[in-house]
This record gives sequence, C-alpha cells and structure tokens, in this order.
Amino acid sequence: MSERSALRVRLDRLTREFAKFGAVGGVGLLVDLGVFNLVRHFTDLPVVRASIIATVVAIAFNYVGFRYFTYRDRDKSRRAREVSLFFVFSAIGLVIQNGILFVATYGFDWDTPLQSNFFKFFGIGVATLFRFWSYRTWVFRTMPEHEAVTVAESFLEKAPKQAVRPQPDRVG
Repeated sequence: MSERSALRVRLDRLTREFAKFGAVGGVGLLVDLGVFNLVRHFTDLPVVRASIIATVVAIAFNYVGFRYFTYRDRDKSRRAREVSLFFVFSAIGLVIQNGILFVATYGFDWDTPLQSNFFKFFGIGVATLFRFWSYRTWVFRTMPEHEAVTVAESFLEKAPKQAVRPQPDRVG
C-alpha cells in the first residue's frame, strides 16, 4: 500500500470516527440542553448547578453511546480502566463546560435564559474538542495489531467448523 493510500485510509477512518462521535455527541447535546432547561424551568436551582446535573446525565448517556456505537470495535479487555478514565476525562470536560457558563453568569452577569443557553452551548463545544481527543487517545484505545490478530484467530477457532463440500469438476 502506498503512503498516499495509507493516508487516505487513515483519514477515512478518522472521518467515520468523528461522524459517529458527532452523532452520539449530538444526541448527548440534546439530552444536556433538554435536562438543563427542564431543571431551570421546574426548579429554583442556580444556573451552574442545573448545568452540572444536566451534564452528568448527558455523560452517562454518552458513555453508552460511545462504548456501544462509536467505539464498539475498540479494546474491551480493561473495562474498569475504561470507565474510570471516561469519567475522569468527562469530569475535566464538565469543569471546562461549566466553567465557561460560570464565568459568563457570575463574572459578566449574563443570566437570561438565552444567554445561559448560549454559554452552555459554547462550553459544550469547547469541552467536546477536549473530550474527542482524550476519549480516542486514552479511553477507547485501539487494540494493538498483534492483539487484534490473536483475538480474531481465537474467535475463528471457536467458530463451528463448516464442512466444505467439494465442487464437482465441470466440463464445458
């Protein structure tokens, strides 16, 4: 495979991964904003607390989406490590996301519903860049090639053996 072909394959994989990440993240965004606005509307919680609750709900939703959709082909052998790292990096993303909302709300006194939603959305965007990098780099790591081959071979060994019927020679 030429260098150019290899680069094209890597870019295609990254594009598909980013699209799947975006699909899960897009639904997670709707969950986050929906819960945020419901909490704001039906409770008297301060803006940032409502946002933190919404972010935690979205993080739980996103883990399921990332594990079983975006990164379903990735290494699953260290699930406890994966979950721990996911929540550590998600917590950092939560601080980034809600830190922006905190500064806008309490630093600049931008607290109308429109302003809160704008800065909530902006914070999600900034935190998403961090999350994409950290999840793909540390949490949902690709399986090393030699491990992938070993897993595939063990899977094939466990598969039921199919009898191969010889094809009669055809004389034409």
